[in-house]
Amino acid sequence: MSKSSKLENEAAQSTSALGPLIGVAREDFVGAVALLLRESASDPKRLMKHAQAMGEDMVKIMTGKSDLAPDPKDKRFMDPAWQYNPFFRAGAQYYLAVQKGMHNWLQDLELDDLERDRANFISNIIIDSLAPTNTLVGNPTAQKRLIDSGGLSLIKGLQNAYKDLTQNKGMVSQVDKRPFKLGENVATSKGSVVLRTEMMELIHYAPTTDEVYEVPQLTIPPQINKMYINDLSPEKSVVKYQLDNGIQTFVISWRNPSKEQGIWGMDDYIRSCLEAMEAVSKITGSKKVNVSAGCSGGQTASVMASKLAAEKSDLLGTLTLMVCVLHPKQLDIEAGSLVSENGMKLARRRAEKKGVIKADDLSRAFAWLRPNDLVWNYVINNYLLGADPPAFDVLFWNADATNLSASLMGDFLTLFETLAFTKQGEVEMAGHKIDLSKVTSDLFILGGVTDHITPWKATYRSTQLFGSKDITYVLSQSGHMQAILNPPGNPKAKYFVQKKKGKLPETADQWLEGTEEVKGSWWPYWMEWVQKRSGKQKPAPKELGNADYKPLDPAPGLYVVEER
Repeated sequence: MSKSSKLENEAAQSTSALGPLIGVAREDFVGAVALLLRESASDPKRLMKHAQAMGEDMVKIMTGKSDLAPDPKDKRFMDPAWQYNPFFRAGAQYYLAVQKGMHNWLQDLELDDLERDRANFISNIIIDSLAPTNTLVGNPTAQKRLIDSGGLSLIKGLQNAYKDLTQNKGMVSQVDKRPFKLGENVATSKGSVVLRTEMMELIHYAPTTDEVYEVPQLTIPPQINKMYINDLSPEKSVVKYQLDNGIQTFVISWRNPSKEQGIWGMDDYIRSCLEAMEAVSKITGSKKVNVSAGCSGGQTASVMASKLAAEKSDLLGTLTLMVCVLHPKQLDIEAGSLVSENGMKLARRRAEKKGVIKADDLSRAFAWLRPNDLVWNYVINNYLLGADPPAFDVLFWNADATNLSASLMGDFLTLFETLAFTKQGEVEMAGHKIDLSKVTSDLFILGGVTDHITPWKATYRSTQLFGSKDITYVLSQSGHMQAILNPPGNPKAKYFVQKKKGKLPETADQWLEGTEEVKGSWWPYWMEWVQKRSGKQKPAPKELGNADYKPLDPAPGLYVVEER
């Protein structure tokens, strides 16, 4: 795999997503560091013991007797120079000695489990920043590139750094945006906006088959990313796949909120979703609308499903939830240990003052929670090697993030703090008391094996929350967005499903014991599931929208290109 491909793969697994991380405040970082310093001062003998052990390692390195060696899987130390060049070998060993010393010291501190997880998370961020590979003098690959290019790599690296300082708010670029143009080589499926409100556009996509299924499908995307993740390229387009399989396809495109629109809360977003569903029903003549949603869009769709159930509405057909956590636990994710009650309050207070949380701030915070994958990787590639960041469509979409309304963030924090989806009629939101046990729609739930943003075992817990009798859980082999964007044709694709049909077991581990591995993409399996629940086939409509919902602008609409 080339360096560029590795960068694409690693970053695609780390695309930003709304989760409990919005409750992480900088004070919690400071507090975690202060705890480490306080514990260090509490027992000087313990500190001396570990300092002595680290000193002994340093002496062994200086005398050439150290056997410290990088993990063979650590991509930072793949260059042969780390093994054969004495200078670089010693540099790696000094770094590993610090890493080992820090690990042993943390193990010896008297911390509870939560404090220990916080300490480990913070120390890893600090140690990762000290890696010799992050500097020109300590990176043999960068030095070779410098010599081979006659110094041009250094000049290009400085140009890249200057460009990021002046055009990317000082954040290292993860993607080369130049090759991508919305409507030309990204988001190219034919369609039209058929409803536009202050909050959203509803896009109706043009059928590609002579016949379509009676029951349409509406996609509700996350509020912090733009909707065209569903239509990235013809090869990776969920929209195109639905159309080619006879599904009448509609997608909501959320507007990027300005500071004045920071008052938009969950009740406003649910109202918009219901308005979109009613429009889809009237355009297609179907009394039911199937719904698909991912990540925070899945949380929104679940609140909507609960509200429809409370109103005894039959409008909702099936519900597909992709990489979405409804029953979070604090240590599901690596940074979860940093979420505190105080941090939640501070995050809420800070957001209320600003009206919106800026997209750039969200992206920056997320990147520094995974600095090896999302910062240092690109410092090495863009600055030390003087290479362009990869031109990768998923990363182009990820860099095109939107602001988050402060009111909506407050509602997401409420869902997280109260575990609202696990309660039955206790937490009020969007004009009703949330109760998923009243939702009886057929459910399709997707998780990703290597997803560290919405870990698959956390997504599996959703299977136990609904009142539905027909629930299918599928585990895709990849990470967060890659779990969804896994179309037919990928030779490495595979997924896991339950061997025997019937009620799903209570825990993810029990489910995994009864699964079988299936080669290929999960998309055909899902499509068959959707088609069975989409009624009969009928002639495809000749025009988009109808007399009440006339076509406005072509897909992907105006809101995806609006700058805020």
